[in-house]
Amino acid sequence: MNEATRRGTEALRRSGDATRYLVGGLGTGLPALLAIGPVLVFLALLAFTLPWLPDAVKPLRALAGMERRRAARRLGREIPEPYGTADVKPEDARRLLRSPALWRDVAWTLAHGFTALVAAVLAVGLWPAIPFSFSLPLWWWAAPEGSQSAFVTLDSWPKALTLPFLQVALDAFLLLWLVPRLARWQALLAEALLRPTRRTSLTERVEQLTETRAGALEAHGAELRRIERDLHDGTQAQLVAAALRLGLADRRFDADPDAARALFLEARDGVEEALTDLRTVIRGIYPPILSDRGLAGAVRALAAGRPIPVETDLTDARAPAAVEAAAYFVVAEALTNVAKHSGASRAWVTVRRDGALLRIVVRDDGKGGADAGRGSGLAGIRRRVAALDGATRVDSPDGGGTTLEVDLPCGS
Repeated sequence: MNEATRRGTEALRRSGDATRYLVGGLGTGLPALLAIGPVLVFLALLAFTLPWLPDAVKPLRALAGMERRRAARRLGREIPEPYGTADVKPEDARRLLRSPALWRDVAWTLAHGFTALVAAVLAVGLWPAIPFSFSLPLWWWAAPEGSQSAFVTLDSWPKALTLPFLQVALDAFLLLWLVPRLARWQALLAEALLRPTRRTSLTERVEQLTETRAGALEAHGAELRRIERDLHDGTQAQLVAAALRLGLADRRFDADPDAARALFLEARDGVEEALTDLRTVIRGIYPPILSDRGLAGAVRALAAGRPIPVETDLTDARAPAAVEAAAYFVVAEALTNVAKHSGASRAWVTVRRDGALLRIVVRDDGKGGADAGRGSGLAGIRRRVAALDGATRVDSPDGGGTTLEVDLPCGS
């Protein structure tokens, strides 16, 4: 296949894809066109129809959502929803009235309703128009009087042998150049009107950061309470017991040296146990193994201590201490979940640096069905990751194993 043929085939393929997209636009364009009248009447009588606004918004949002997903596939990028909440309540009527998303949905309904049908008809009509024009020289004489080609009446052989081919060239130009652009313009129109505004995005970001901050403070408070409880119930109690034994040993030292020695040895054992507990508490704050071996070595140590085989694919690149600590606890909690709940025979851990992100993937071949609401440790992982403005994704179909993906920002 030579270069010209390849380019022609590619252009036809693009036009075919664009035509299918524009025809698919009728799925939202025709409902939008039919909705224009009721929408305008509804808005004109807004003072009377305001109580029904939340119910009227739901089908409009559903239609906009269909177009948003369709345009996202065409453009190859996600178009997020601009709505703060999917649940629209009757008492939200006045809030909806002030929402930019509502008026942008209405604007899209008007624009898409008027243009989608025209674009689809034009795209579909051009395909048969080309072979039709090619065939005109063979039967133009039998066409009804006044028939035209290239906007000129066919009434002679010279015109019949030239004008249809000019019409073919015009139709081919529209098909190969205009139709793909119409499809892209239609998708860009949907993106421009149906995505969140900058103000909405900033508002959602502030809400997300507020929620993340609250979660981080809650997690921090829970961690402090755990440390305090461990120190109070473990280390402190053992040190108090050791102090009491040393006091008793001091009193009996002259009268009963053997009993004093036994109490001294018990106190020493108690101090050693307290030191062990204290080291455990310290490891819960920041595992020393991270300082000694780095994240890769620490994760290998975690994997080696599991009851099932764990394969690792790790990066040696370092990250900030807080990020490495969070990554270590994510892997530890995830592998604990695998051992306790998954019934898996094998697990895989991947830790990779991807630009400004530290990406962690923990996967197993267990029974799946992991749910953060059932106390499986996933909720704690989400809170710890959210505190660092990270992202957590869980894919756990029943019978299909569980895949936990975590992205932690760690700077450039």
